[in-house]
Amino acid sequence: MKPAQRNGSQTVSTLARLRDRLRRLYHGRTPAAFRFQLVAVVIDLAIIAFFIATPVLQDKPSFLWLDYSAAALVAADLVARLLASKNMLRLMKQPTSWVDLFILLTLLMPTAFANLAFLRILRLWSLSRSGSLWRHLEMRGLRPWREASHAVINLLTFLFVITGFVYTFFFRTGAGLENYIDALYFTVATVTTTGFGDIVLPGMAGKLTAIVTMIIGISLFVRLAQAIFRPAKVLFPCPQCGLRRHEPDAVHCKACGHLLNIPDEGN
Repeated sequence: MKPAQRNGSQTVSTLARLRDRLRRLYHGRTPAAFRFQLVAVVIDLAIIAFFIATPVLQDKPSFLWLDYSAAALVAADLVARLLASKNMLRLMKQPTSWVDLFILLTLLMPTAFANLAFLRILRLWSLSRSGSLWRHLEMRGLRPWREASHAVINLLTFLFVITGFVYTFFFRTGAGLENYIDALYFTVATVTTTGFGDIVLPGMAGKLTAIVTMIIGISLFVRLAQAIFRPAKVLFPCPQCGLRRHEPDAVHCKACGHLLNIPDEGN
């Protein structure tokens, strides 16, 4: 074998081993994989906390260092997930990948995308769609609360997105913690439709923002109430039609009548 061919085959072999290793870490169920996934979730939560605090920190001298550090972590996670995937093209077509790419772009060019930085909190929604987060909850017997947790995360994501939008386009002239709290106060008061009236947004744009916030906020609250109070169902895809939600003791799929074999977690 020629040296060039040998080097090429070694490179392919090394890449294959790396992808296999990352696949086991991201999708495995071994103790080492769970530790890695837990660390990844903690890092994600730290990045999300930085995104929430960005309006307060953006005038600090250390902000750019924190911003580029978050960009490096997001980029490393995105590349690692691509390598760990068996179908990279399919992964790149998923909404969570597009969200992560957009977040990475705002981190790499914070000045150019300053007015869109509030959308970085969508990383919280992206995290809620990752399997590693729910695997840890299922191990602790919290699987029935998965849908309610999704509803809570969707509501929190919406609250912080609207807060960031209101702060960016209505309170930005007086940057700082006080103005960010005012934006959050307005968002919570509007979403809950209490509308104290001491903080209102000026002009037609402000009224439209309040209307959209109330409509979407009420629907998210209804969704949260449904997830908490309606009877718990199991997530098990039907082999015939793909329906995922079934009664815990279901024998046949209610959509197509296909015989189901839902695992009994109590035994």
